Parts: sequence; structure tokens; C-alpha cells
Amino acid sequence: MIKRELEEYICSFVGKMPVIAVTGPRQSGKTTVCRALFPNFVYVTLEDIDTRKRAKEDPRTFLHQGDRVGGIIIDEIQQAGELLSYLQTIVDEPSCKTTYIITGSQNLLLHQAISQSLAGRVRLITLLPLSLQELSATSQMPQSVDQALFYGGYPRIYNDHLNPATWYSDYLATYVERDVRQLQHIIHLDAFQHFIALCAGRIGQLVNMTSLANDCGVSVPTIDAWLLLLQASYIIFLLQPYYKNFNRRLVKSPKLYFYDVGLACSLLKIQAMEQLYTFYARGNLFENLVITEFIKAYLNRGIRPGIYFWRDATGNEVDLIFERGPELCAAEIKTSSITNSGYFDGVKKISSWSEGLIKDNFVIYGGVENQQWSKGKFVSWQRVDELLTP
Repeated sequence: MIKRELEEYICSFVGKMPVIAVTGPRQSGKTTVCRALFPNFVYVTLEDIDTRKRAKEDPRTFLHQGDRVGGIIIDEIQQAGELLSYLQTIVDEPSCKTTYIITGSQNLLLHQAISQSLAGRVRLITLLPLSLQELSATSQMPQSVDQALFYGGYPRIYNDHLNPATWYSDYLATYVERDVRQLQHIIHLDAFQHFIALCAGRIGQLVNMTSLANDCGVSVPTIDAWLLLLQASYIIFLLQPYYKNFNRRLVKSPKLYFYDVGLACSLLKIQAMEQLYTFYARGNLFENLVITEFIKAYLNRGIRPGIYFWRDATGNEVDLIFERGPELCAAEIKTSSITNSGYFDGVKKISSWSEGLIKDNFVIYGGVENQQWSKGKFVSWQRVDELLTP
């Protein structure tokens, strides 16, 4: 098992919070991590029909079965969300000494249910696929940008040495056939599959629901619902624009990215790593890789991701504005492995408009060495996590 950076953070809440909720995409490693960290806890999965039936028919007995060993891991809690209300009453009892580890793979819906039922009693933790830092720690750091894009970050690909193209194809089929139908009844399944592929082709672009609706042959409200569905299932996220105007008229639409760039490559019909070198959207995929590395770096430290992009109405743009403690920093993302002082033009411009809010300027690029220049710092794509440390 590849060691995850979140392991110590998860363990730090045992004895402090009665419920620890670990959420994230399917196959991101939630179950593996929890069972490895708490091998003596009772383990149950609500994916099992008989277990789910037992939980719904006798919820109190079900929730007390970990009392003897001090804890229970309940996998895929969203399959029986009504358990959360019973869990609230149990953990409020003064005699309760049991730790409840619950996992789930439905983002927005699960967070809302947990927050309503277990407010003040739960620590929410998100586990995404492997970060480059985690791969580096086990000597599995991708040797090239294209390898990182093609392989993505799902643990099974690395642990079992699987073909990414085959694995992602199967993953997508399972997701569409199973998770989507659980979350929402979709009449036009073919149109929805086409929609997911269109999203991959729009990585790093402003969300235009009218354009997506026209291309899919469905209504704008349907596209809005489908975007929420993909977010709820940890497939995509929307990067919001930075809200300070710096005396400029700003673009207000978010940008679309995938939580895992390997899945996006699969949707774009990339079957071999070599195809990426001349692929038209290679720059967008690289941008997606870097931005998700920022999200993982924040989450693995237990910090809410503080990242944005910035664009004004005249086309001035910076790929990334990120929070580093109380400071703001600006970064451009370039696939080139060669440094060029012109890459700093955008971040220098926004820094001059920010009235001192932007404290540092970076270019994250496809090279392997960090370089300090007078205009800012070039940072290797392999070392993105270092940027969150002042």
C-alpha cells in the first residue's frame, strides 16, 4: 500500500471527534487507508445488499456492533443516509466511547447530509487520488509530464501496474452505469456520456452552459443538473474566479477541471502516452494536473483549498491565485520545460494592480529544476506542494 499523507491527520482526531468522515472519489483509497489505520475496528460496507438491509431494519444494533473493539468503519454511508440521524443520538450519549469512521463517494450530497445530522460531532476529511508527492515518496514519481497526465493518480494503477487506458475505460463505464443512476434518473444516457466527454474537451475553459446544451441537444437546466451531478461524484470541480476587482471588470464564470487528469485523457480517447506530446489540449491537461496538485496539497494538510483564477473583461488573465497562509500568490502554468522571462508578464501585471495583495510571483513549468529569477521563481511541476510553505 502506498502511504498517504492524510494518515496521521486522520489518526489525530481519534478520541477528539466521535465521527470521522472520509470522503472522496471511488477507488481513491478511502477504504484501504481506513482499514490499514484501524485494523481492529469492525468493518462493514453498505454496498452489500444484506448489510444495507440489516442497517435499515435495526439501525441501533447495527451502529453499536463496534462498541466492544472501540470503533467501526462504515463504508459508503450514502447508501443508507438515514443512519446519520441515529448516529447523532448515539454519539451524544455520555457513555459513548466508540469511534465511528464513515466513508462516502458522493461529495455535495453527502457533505450536506453529514453537516445537517452531525454538526459539531464530525471531522470531514477528503481523500483524492495520489499526489505527485505521495508517488515520489515511494519512488514512483512519473518521469515525464506526459506520463503524469496519462497515468493520473488512482492507486490501483500503480499498485497493480495496470494499463491506464483500460482501467479508466472500465472506471467510467462503472460510474455511468452505477453511480449516476443512483444519484439521478437520466433519460438520455447517451447524451450524458457525450456530455462528460465534452467536459474533458473544455478543461481549463470558462463554463458555457448554453454551448454545452446546444452540443448535447438538451436544455440549459439539464446541463446545470449534470454539472452538479459530476461535482457530487468527484468527477469535476469548478474553479472560481478571484473576487477582488483591482479596479477591473472581471469575468465571473468559473473554469472546469477534472479531479483526475488520467480520467480526462481517457475521455479524450488518448490510448498511449506518446499521443500526448502533440495533443492539441496538452497545455490544458497540464494546467489541470497542476491545479489538482494544489488541491491535494491543501487537503492533505487539512486546509480548505484556497485557489482561484483571475481574468478581466479585456482578456488579462492569470492561471492561478492561491492562498499561502495569510498571503496571496500568483502563478502562471506553462508546459514548456524551458524557462523564459516573458512567462512572468501576466503575474507581474496583476501584482502591480493588486495594491500589494499579491506577495509572490511564480511560473510552474514542465522542467525539473526550481530557478529563482528577478521577476519571480520558476517551480517544477514535480514540486508544486512546496509552494504552500512560505
